[in-house]
Amino acid sequence: MSSPSKRREMDLMKLMMSDYKVEMINDGMQEFYVEFHGPKDSPYHEGVWRIRVELPDAYPYKSPSIGFVNKIYHPNVDEMSGSICLDVINQTWSPMFDLVNVFEVFLPQLLLYPNPSDPLNGEAAALMMRDRPAYEQRVKGAMLLKHIAP
Repeated sequence: MSSPSKRREMDLMKLMMSDYKVEMINDGMQEFYVEFHGPKDSPYHEGVWRIRVELPDAYPYKSPSIGFVNKIYHPNVDEMSGSICLDVINQTWSPMFDLVNVFEVFLPQLLLYPNPSDPLNGEAAALMMRDRPAYEQRVKGAMLLKHIAP
């Protein structure tokens, strides 16, 4: 790769060609929204979220900033800001990863395997550890409310 800007452009095109709905925020290629569907075999299966992605100037050497725009009930997602707690994005990012990895591997893994021992949402973590079926009902209830609300 000759420059971070070419890599950014290539990764974004690869994401768009992978059938993700991508909406640019401005004229640059550094901020955009991606429509993300919850993974099968999880309580998030029927959910659809809008994910805000910001690519730093140093991308891919520095990780993208990823956050949920619409609410999600999850131990590792801050309910107010939508920020996520995920080591591979926050601490162990590598230039070998790309945007498709984020949406096809990292976010599905986050929703399939929440980590209640490192929470951003303490209430969700406590409920998940105390009563998994009640936690899953709360997740599904939050998704239902999202679809009903204007």
